[in-house]
Amino acid sequence: MRTVGIKALNSQLSKYVKLAASGETILVTNRGRVVAEIRPPHATGYPRLDDPVLAEMVRKGELMPPTRPGNGRPPRGKSVMPLAEILRDLDEDRADR
Repeated sequence: MRTVGIKALNSQLSKYVKLAASGETILVTNRGRVVAEIRPPHATGYPRLDDPVLAEMVRKGELMPPTRPGNGRPPRGKSVMPLAEILRDLDEDRADR
């Protein structure tokens, strides 16, 4: 782990980004106080959260990541209504369009 002041970081940003990309964490200081970290990205374990837009939404609290990895299929459960009835309702809703 390295420490760098804001002024030095500003003048050598690409150097520190390369260090972070190689796995190192850099602590950024302002007047001797740590104010930020630059570190390599960490895999979320959820491929869709590797999307920067979704990751930003999680960071802002607008989206909650899954609590456990899924297999991409909805959970199995008891049907609320028969499929034929659902399809009939859909056809009725779409009839006026």
